[in-house]
Amino acid sequence: MAKNIMIQGTMSNAGKSLLAAGLCRIFRQDGYKVAPFKSQNMALNSFITRDGFEMGRAQVVQAEAAGTEPDVRMNPILLKPTTDVGSQVIVNGRPIGNMRAMEYYKRKRELIPAVMEAYDSLAAENDIIVIEGAGSPAEINLKAEDIVNMGLAKMVDAPVLLVGDIDRGGVFAQLYGTVALLEPDERARIKGTVVNKFRGDRKILEPGLDMLEKLCGVPVAGVVPYVRVDIDDEDSLSERFTKNTSARLVDVAVIKLPRISNFTDLAPFERFENVSVRYITKPADLGEPDLIVIPGTKSTISDLVWLRESGLEARIKQLASRDTPVFGVCGGYQMLGERISDPAGVEASGISEIAGMGLLPIETVFEGEKVQRRTHGVFSDINGIFSVLNGLSYEGYEIHMGRSGALPAVISNGGVYGSYVHGIFDSAGIAEAMLRALCDRKGADPGSLGSFDPKAYKEAQYDKLADAVRGGLDMELVYRILDRKV
Repeated sequence: MAKNIMIQGTMSNAGKSLLAAGLCRIFRQDGYKVAPFKSQNMALNSFITRDGFEMGRAQVVQAEAAGTEPDVRMNPILLKPTTDVGSQVIVNGRPIGNMRAMEYYKRKRELIPAVMEAYDSLAAENDIIVIEGAGSPAEINLKAEDIVNMGLAKMVDAPVLLVGDIDRGGVFAQLYGTVALLEPDERARIKGTVVNKFRGDRKILEPGLDMLEKLCGVPVAGVVPYVRVDIDDEDSLSERFTKNTSARLVDVAVIKLPRISNFTDLAPFERFENVSVRYITKPADLGEPDLIVIPGTKSTISDLVWLRESGLEARIKQLASRDTPVFGVCGGYQMLGERISDPAGVEASGISEIAGMGLLPIETVFEGEKVQRRTHGVFSDINGIFSVLNGLSYEGYEIHMGRSGALPAVISNGGVYGSYVHGIFDSAGIAEAMLRALCDRKGADPGSLGSFDPKAYKEAQYDKLADAVRGGLDMELVYRILDRKV
């Protein structure tokens, strides 16, 4: 049976996911067979495994860092928000329905057997399990039914590293306040605290670290530096949405839909130095991009209404009429069609039928059973500027409730393109071919984009993360915690 260690945080976005990924990479480098685990994840960024199950992308990242195939057992419960008070509940990779928050809260203890079965089977196959919590263990209003923080730690007898985010300020209050709100048996599970996202000279922290150790009664297990690595983000807290990116040689404008999902589809474009990927929420910021992308969304109809009311639809159609290429992925693809129907209320938008943008000759009907599958093939019959993709191989995955008929991987209509395939730009050569075509169109030198090896780049990013985490943590203490010597 595997040893385990759990990463809990003082708040959301304290860096739990990346720290867990870094530990997965370190343990792999040190010769162990390791797997990540998160009992319950809430995110719109999801992934389809090779056997057709849906799981949170954060555990996919951690699995890649560990050098193992993503497995739905690593994330047995996934919550995908559909409204401000409700989510689609996915258990063992399959949706079991939409639930309001209170309904799920009342029912989630029923899901403990599924959580434990997934964990136990992973533990039987690996040397180490790196467990990630969610939010904070000090959310005292939710502790009674907890299955993701201290509740899970008790079920699997896991020692805990508590992580605070110094970049947001108040890290000592974060860590001590969290410990103070825990029950005695929960405090006993914390074997070390971690100050995360630190910039500067650690010596300045030393007096505070000494006091923190005395107050919390456990050692400071490390001070991990703020590290910039290009690794897929978990959810809408992504920094890519707020960073100020001015237009570069090739300018890609991505519509930041209110319920945007799987925005990591655009990551291949972001990795070229002379390409800007800007996330847009209003017409005035759209400008004159070289390419417009409408990404996936958990609520196609509601987000289409927002697109229309914001004025972005009119501006996009205006630019499309002037031959600016537009590419829709999944929900964005559906929006580009003639009509969207939801007779059974699958999306819970309150709208049974709505006209689409009318830029692609498709109609979409929402049905109760979700399409979840991996897909691959060779591009063909693409016209217009992106005809350069014809003959290139692709692979990716589909996650959607709507059906738009039997269509190729990419449908094209002049300069407008659409696809149901997430990860459509990931395979070698695809993003580069598209960017080169955009350069040729504007008379720019495609050679200035630079070359890019996605697989080697990703591996280098995981190694960079592991170096930062190994350098910041007391790894001797971490291994002693794993061996139950602390």
